[in-house]
Amino acid sequence: MTSKVRIFTTPSCSWCHRAKEYLALNKIKFDEIDVIKDKKAAEDMVEISGQLGVPVIEINGNIIIGFDKEAIDKEIKKLK
Repeated sequence: MTSKVRIFTTPSCSWCHRAKEYLALNKIKFDEIDVIKDKKAAEDMVEISGQLGVPVIEINGNIIIGFDKEAIDKEIKKLK
């Protein structure tokens, strides 16, 4: 099974930096999508999450809004 982790971010978002550090600390590979640089990705993020704010994290199709450690941990366990 191939796991897929994406995180929608902006460069100035401190919660995005924390979320990326947390994923890296847990040795989770992820694709970072800067919604400032990629307007289509920003539209996709809003479509899948209903949110304009970042971070939005997608782990195997499950959407996590913000830096929610409990929700991230729950999804990480499914990856291992």
